[in-house]
Amino acid sequence: MDMDAFSAINADRWSRLHELAYKAGLTGSESDELLALYQSTSAHLSLIRSLAPESGLSASLSATLAQARTRFTGARSNVMADLARFFVVALPAALYRLTWLTLACGAVFVLVGAVYALWISGNPDALRAVASEAAARQYVEEDFINYYSENPAASFAGAVWTNNAWISAQAVALGITGVWVPMILFANAQGVGIAAGIFAAAGKSDVFFSYILPHGLMELTAVFIASAAGLRIFWAMVSPGPRPRGRAVAEEGRSLVTVALGLVLVLFVSGLVEGFVTPSALPVWAKIGIGATVLGGYWLYVVVCGRPAYLAGERGDLRREDAGYSDITA
Repeated sequence: MDMDAFSAINADRWSRLHELAYKAGLTGSESDELLALYQSTSAHLSLIRSLAPESGLSASLSATLAQARTRFTGARSNVMADLARFFVVALPAALYRLTWLTLACGAVFVLVGAVYALWISGNPDALRAVASEAAARQYVEEDFINYYSENPAASFAGAVWTNNAWISAQAVALGITGVWVPMILFANAQGVGIAAGIFAAAGKSDVFFSYILPHGLMELTAVFIASAAGLRIFWAMVSPGPRPRGRAVAEEGRSLVTVALGLVLVLFVSGLVEGFVTPSALPVWAKIGIGATVLGGYWLYVVVCGRPAYLAGERGDLRREDAGYSDITA
């Protein structure tokens, strides 16, 4: 095929396609013309690529076709608009719908932790089974406190952040198993309860809470949120309601990935508190006050932004055009 002759014959069509593809506003007839030219030029490009795939003409037509495709399929939304929607609508709505389940996970955690704390502090045999007298004394007087200050604050905060974010992501992702979330909740409640029991047995509960509460208020709440998210996915599989099971799990999974992304930011803040506030020389009331302020800010965000979005039907899922088809159609 003579490429020069082929180009000369179709140059006007390609020029017209380029003009319509970049035109600010199109009439109905121009839109129809754009689609027809797009189809014919696509066939031309296939033919040209079979003969000269690396030619300048091939590259030029590819760019024009890409612009034309954008015109009749629609451009993606602005990145900043997507970010604003995520933080103002999708994320708070996804967190708000987990409110009661989050509180339930917290109540179970506190109950299990309290049982262990009372058992360890009130039963010398249980205390000895956990740690020898010397080991318990070293834990209370040195190890527990030094844990928060033995590394530079910035690196410690980063390590805590990544570790907790990983635990939360596991709770969301593996919640569908039905056993991972209870295991995480129990293991963490057991660890906190045993530590509290050791301190209580030594008569230093005030020291324990002065170190655990500043960052723990938000950090543990994040664990409860992740646990609630995992349980939602599990329950969607067990009891999908009127939705097909696959669709229910997919919808819950997408909305709760939103929660997992939000928890990365929540745990970043709690990591900063744990790295810079918990081991600081601030008065105990100030450190706990900072932790309580962070927790209060979280719940204020969820209620003020999340409740209206939730009542408006938002669940934190992707928008319909991004999520794809939810029903099989012919």
